[in-house]
Amino acid sequence: MLAAVLLVGACGFALRGEFKYAFSTIYLNVPAGTPIAQELKRAIEASGGARVVDSAAAAEVILDVPAPVDDKSVLSLSGGGKVREYALTKRVTYHLHDATGRDWLPLTQIVLRRAYTYSESEVLAREYEEVRLLKEMQGDAVQQIARRLQVAKPPT
Repeated sequence: MLAAVLLVGACGFALRGEFKYAFSTIYLNVPAGTPIAQELKRAIEASGGARVVDSAAAAEVILDVPAPVDDKSVLSLSGGGKVREYALTKRVTYHLHDATGRDWLPLTQIVLRRAYTYSESEVLAREYEEVRLLKEMQGDAVQQIARRLQVAKPPT
């Protein structure tokens, strides 16, 4: 067991740890009451690296995140013309800047895609799977934004 621990340590493996931000306060310009607003606030505050404030004037940086866009399209059809697979797409756009408008992170879009099979005999299960996939994709987008906030630097 000790050998395994030493091998893992020798290869450079390290736990992710907490986020470190180049700013101390942040304002989230996100549509109020949306699930992504709550998740972003929770993710940033849980890191302990920055505090979410209630006004843009009190913040060192401002994170603009318009409402995410969800899309569902047919991925494949059966020989009889019935849907066999759907593709889900979630687009989340964000932009980090300070009160003077200087960019810390340029306007960026995160695009996440998931595919799932569909069966008319399992309609309720497939609807639940779609909701679960969209929620999982939103969580992934929030974690990507939180990680990208780590590399944000003040403009020079």
